[in-house]
Amino acid sequence: MSTTPDFSRAVWVRSTYSQGNNGNCVEWAPAYAASGVVPVRDSKDPYGPALRFPVGAWASFVAKVKGEGGAAV
Repeated sequence: MSTTPDFSRAVWVRSTYSQGNNGNCVEWAPAYAASGVVPVRDSKDPYGPALRFPVGAWASFVAKVKGEGGAAV
């Protein structure tokens, strides 16, 4: 039994903050948030590894990037 999650069917969303950066983009799979984790990957390496963050940590990170403080959403 594998403990590595299968993200092969994930629908990935590209960060709106990454536009126009010659492919230097971060993508995340929001549908997995219901499971308590948010997978994040480098769009230049779609078959490479994905990092997994707890939902609260990801929400805090996104809030900081947006300049909204850092409270978990």
